[in-house]
Amino acid sequence: MASIEPWLLENGNIRCLTKETKHGHGRTAHNMSSSSLRKKSDLTLISKVRQGFLRNFLVNLQEVLLGTKLWILFLAIPFAIAAECKNFGRPWVFALSLLGLTPLAERVSFLTEQIAFYTGPTVGGLLNATCGNATELIISIFALVQHKVDVVKYSLLGSILSNLLLVLGSSLFCGGIANLKKEQNFDRKQVDVNALLLLLGLLCHVLTLMFRYAGTATELKLTGTETLALSRATCIVMLIAYISYLVFQLWTHRQLFEASEDEKEDSDLVSNESAIIGFWSAFIWLVLMTGVIALLSEYVVGTIEDASNSWGLSVSFISVILLPIVGNAAEHAGAIIFAFKNKLDITLGVAMGSATQIAIFVIPLSVIMAWIMGIDMNLDFNILETSCLALSIIITTFCLQDGTSHYLKGLVLLLCYLVMGVCFFIFRTPKNHAETVNDITMRSSNVGLMRV
Repeated sequence: MASIEPWLLENGNIRCLTKETKHGHGRTAHNMSSSSLRKKSDLTLISKVRQGFLRNFLVNLQEVLLGTKLWILFLAIPFAIAAECKNFGRPWVFALSLLGLTPLAERVSFLTEQIAFYTGPTVGGLLNATCGNATELIISIFALVQHKVDVVKYSLLGSILSNLLLVLGSSLFCGGIANLKKEQNFDRKQVDVNALLLLLGLLCHVLTLMFRYAGTATELKLTGTETLALSRATCIVMLIAYISYLVFQLWTHRQLFEASEDEKEDSDLVSNESAIIGFWSAFIWLVLMTGVIALLSEYVVGTIEDASNSWGLSVSFISVILLPIVGNAAEHAGAIIFAFKNKLDITLGVAMGSATQIAIFVIPLSVIMAWIMGIDMNLDFNILETSCLALSIIITTFCLQDGTSHYLKGLVLLLCYLVMGVCFFIFRTPKNHAETVNDITMRSSNVGLMRV
């Protein structure tokens, strides 16, 4: 007789999933990383509740809200709502909203994994690919609604830099220190795929930037429209590449992206080999969590300027550095935990996979959505931002080219991130960049006339 595993409650009935039911459920690196922050739930008292509906509700409540080690941060959500309703202070709303977003990303990953037990690995993988960076996508949507295109660009750029330099650097450094006497190796196949897609995204950004400088001064007005057209065309190409990437990941080469058996059987992790909550329960909770993310994202976007003025930090620094660090803290912590355990394939899958998803899915989708809204958003991230993106991708690719790792590689990546952070801390974007460019052009023309 099969042993009783973590049990499933749906419609008041108790049942467990057998290994036949679970067969074929491949877990990705993202799922494994998120599971490192989960904790086992003691359902002894709840199982004694006789009323089926109440028992089911209590199990859902405990598993979804208290099933993460970051559950304490959920308390920031009601405080953020109260601060917004009572006009307590815009910077406080911003800070509390950021804290509230921290555990939600991990919970969305948990819920999509629960749904995958019923829909199969393919649909579950599609859900994970769509919801993996739900926080960044929703923040981008609300920023576009408020016509804050710069916030969209800065936050998405910061997510890529954070994944490639901060998360990966911290993981390689900590993993190298913890495993000084062990050789750290990883499979380069998945890294190579992500690096190629990142370089494709970088090509689109660089061409759009260079396109602006290709026109002469008399063609300045034309190049703005043409740059926008080029950006939209290349975004469609990147979305096609992302769809191809999903086919590659979920169908043709799934084995490259699934966690290995020895990683699944890690006794230190919470067992996720069976569904804990029912399909409809997971679906309803996923909708509710997405709604809370949307609400907090609206607060973050609406208060970012007030936080910038109050804290004396530029919007670019807050968007590029603070937003990604706090918003993806759960995912980042999971990647570092697996690096400590010398499981770099999972760490690289999280860091490189998230960066790839943002570069060739979230950014082009934001441009397309802005197009639909009638907002002019292009891939021209200006020369400083594009240079940081290019250097981070190139440095990371060189760092991972030999399939081995040590703490010095991680330290170099961290130092690169530190230098870029200092750069954005010092650099302050003019309130109206276009007006500044026009003023400089007019002053140059006046100087030329005076000389004549």
